[in-house]
Amino acid sequence: MKTNISKIVAAVSAVAMGTSAVVVGVSAPLTASAAGKTVTVKLWADSTEYKKVVKEFQKKNPTIKVKFQKMGSVDTTPALQKDPSTAADVMMVAHDQIGTLVGAKLVNRVSPSYEKNAKKTQVAGAVKGATYKGKMYGYAYGVETQVLYYNKSKLTADDVKSWDTLTSKGKIGVNFAEAGANYVWAPAFLTNGDVLFGKNGEKAKGTNFGNEKGVQVLKWVQAQTKNPGVIQTNAGALEDLSTGNIDAWMSGPWSKADAKKALGDNYAVAVYPKVNFGSGEKDLQAFLGVKLFVVNSATKQNAASQKLATYLTSDKVQKQIFNKVGYVPSSKKVAKSEAVKNDELASAVTKMSKISTPMPKIPEVNNFWTPMDAIFNDTWKGTITEDQMLPKLKAFDKEIATSNADKK
Repeated sequence: MKTNISKIVAAVSAVAMGTSAVVVGVSAPLTASAAGKTVTVKLWADSTEYKKVVKEFQKKNPTIKVKFQKMGSVDTTPALQKDPSTAADVMMVAHDQIGTLVGAKLVNRVSPSYEKNAKKTQVAGAVKGATYKGKMYGYAYGVETQVLYYNKSKLTADDVKSWDTLTSKGKIGVNFAEAGANYVWAPAFLTNGDVLFGKNGEKAKGTNFGNEKGVQVLKWVQAQTKNPGVIQTNAGALEDLSTGNIDAWMSGPWSKADAKKALGDNYAVAVYPKVNFGSGEKDLQAFLGVKLFVVNSATKQNAASQKLATYLTSDKVQKQIFNKVGYVPSSKKVAKSEAVKNDELASAVTKMSKISTPMPKIPEVNNFWTPMDAIFNDTWKGTITEDQMLPKLKAFDKEIATSNADKK
C-alpha cells in the first residue's frame, strides 16, 4: 500500500497526541512509555510459564506493565474477530490464521527492524509462516510438524528411514480411510512436486494436484492397501501401538505423552521415512505449523506491544519456553543448542521443519479439507479407480478455489 498525505498527517497527529496509532508504511509514533509514563499491555498466552517471562520483561522495561491472561491460540483468533477493542494487545495465533486476520485488518505489521532481523535469525519455514503477501505480521516463537513415533524393539533407526524398509520389517498404522487423512497425507502431493494454493500457499487458484505427479501419489496410496506392513487405523492407533498391532505411527508433538505411555521403554522418535512415488525416494513432507505472537491492530500501545512481542520471541525466551513447556524453537541459534539436539522429539521436529511446507494461510484453505478427505478415503476404499484419478484431481483443484476465487 502506498503512503499518502492523509496517512502522514494521521501519523503526525498521533505523535502529537502521544498515542500509539499505527499507520501502514509509517513508523509507529511514540507511546506514553517512550515519554516516561507507565502503560499497560494485555497479553494472551497459553502457558503460565509466560508469567515468569513477563516479570523479567517488566524489570527491563519498568514503564510497561503487562497484564497476563491464559488463553491458547485456538481461542485467540475468534476472540479477536469478535471484538478487537477488548482483545489482548499481544496474543498467540497459529500462522494459518494470518491471511484471515490480515484480510480483516486485525493485526499490525512487525517493524522493519524486526523483520530484517527475523529473516536472519529464524528458520526459513518460520519466516514464511509469519509472512503474508510479502509482508511480515507475526513474531515466530516455535515450529511444529508431525513425526514418526516407533517401537525401537521392533524397528531400528535405519529401518525407519525408508517406507519400504519400515513396512517390510514392521507395521505402520496410517489413516487413509477416515476423516483426518487430509491433514496427514496432503503433503504427499507436495513431496512429489505439486503445490497447494501456490508456492507460498497464498493463491486460491494455485493448486495443481491434477497432473501425473498427483496420479502417482494416488496410485501409491492404492498400492498400500495390499502392503501387509500398512495397517489402517485412526482412533485406535495408540491402543494398536501399545498392544503391538502396529510398530510405528505418525503424529505430532501433542501426542508425545500418549506415545510414551503406549511404547514405554521402547519409545523412539524419527523424521518421516523417505517414500518412492515412482520417481525415486524423496523426503516425505508434513504440514509445518508456525507458532506466532501478533499485535492487535486496535492496540493503543503499539510500540510497547511490539517491544513485548519481540522479547517473547527472543532467543532467551525461546530457550526458556522450550526447557519448561517443550515448544520447539523457531530460532536458528536455539535450534542448534545441545538441549534441542539431545531431545529426540525436538530434534525430529527441527529436521522435519526444514523439509516441510507451511500450512496455507489463505481463508480458502477451508474449502480444502472435505474434498481432500474424500479423495484419500475413496482411493483407499477402491471407489476411485486408476482411470478416474486424474479427472478427480483436476476437479479437486477447481473445487477448492471456486467459492473464494483469487481476485488478483
